[in-house]
Amino acid sequence: MGLLHLAAALALPGADGAGPYVELARLAERGGFDFVTLDGADFGLNAPAVLGRMADATDHVGLVGPLTRPPTEPPTGTDAAYGAESDAESRAEAVAPGRVGRWIDVSAGGVGVASGELFGSPPAPGRPVRVADATEAAVRPAAARYADVALVRVAGSAEARAVRADLRGQAAAAGRDPDSLRVLVSLLVDLGDGEHAAEPGHGGGGPRRTGRGPLYRGGPVDLAELIASWHRDAAVDGFHLVPVEPHRDLERLVNGTVALLQHRGLFRTFYPGGTLREHLDLARPAHQYAGGPSLLGSSDPVPKG
Repeated sequence: MGLLHLAAALALPGADGAGPYVELARLAERGGFDFVTLDGADFGLNAPAVLGRMADATDHVGLVGPLTRPPTEPPTGTDAAYGAESDAESRAEAVAPGRVGRWIDVSAGGVGVASGELFGSPPAPGRPVRVADATEAAVRPAAARYADVALVRVAGSAEARAVRADLRGQAAAAGRDPDSLRVLVSLLVDLGDGEHAAEPGHGGGGPRRTGRGPLYRGGPVDLAELIASWHRDAAVDGFHLVPVEPHRDLERLVNGTVALLQHRGLFRTFYPGGTLREHLDLARPAHQYAGGPSLLGSSDPVPKG
C-alpha cells in the first residue's frame, strides 16, 4: 500500500460564525490532512458560505460538506453526501448518486453557486471527489459504484480489512478499477489523556464501540501506532479522525500523531499537488471539467464577501 490518507472532521456545535471552522481548517492544512469534513448533525450555519470562507483561507486541504449515507437506489432529493476539490482555482461540493445538490466554485474571480445533477454514472475523472458514508452494508453497493472515498465506522483491523475488500470487490464488479476507491475508517478520538497510554479497550487493544462509532481514548503516540498497524495490515487506506474536543484534539493530532507518522515515513510532509485528487492519488484529466456536464448557469462570478 502507498502512504496513508488522513482526514479530519470539524464539528463545532454552537459555533458563532465561520471563524472557528476557518481556524481548524488552517490547522488541518498545517498537518497535511487530505481533507476536512463538516458535521451535518450539528451544523447550524450556511454550509456553502462557511466552505467558501474556508477555501479563501486555505490553499490545499480538501473541503467536504455535510455527509449523509448514499442511497441503496439513486433517488431524487436535496439531502446529499458531499465531496470537494481542493485547489485554489476550484473547490466544489458534490452530491450522492442520482441526487441534485449545490455546487460551489471558488476561484480568483469569486464564488459561483449552481445546482446540477452530478451523479448518474460511475465517477469520471475531473468531477468533484465524492465522499460517502459506507458503514451500513445496504449502502455499500452504491458507495462502491459512485464514491471516490468511502468512510466506514469499524472497531477492529480485521473488520476494516473485510469491509475494504468487500467495497473493492463491488467496485470491480461495477466495472471500476478498485484502486480508484479509497476506504477510510472513521474513528472518534479523545486525546485528553495526553501522553498517557491508551485505556484498555481503546488504543492498542482496538477502539471501543460506542453509539457514535468506534472510539479511541489515549495519547497521540499510541494512536499513531494503532494507525500504523492497521495500515501495515492492509486493512485501510487511511483514517477519518473525529476529534471529541475539536481544538484540543486536532492540535494534538497535528503536533503528535501526524508528526510521528511523518517521522516513520507513513504520511507525507508536504502536499505534492494542489487538488484533492492529487492528495488521494486519484487519476485526473488535464482539464477539470472534461467529459462532465456544464453546471454553472452563468460565467459571471458572484463577488466574494
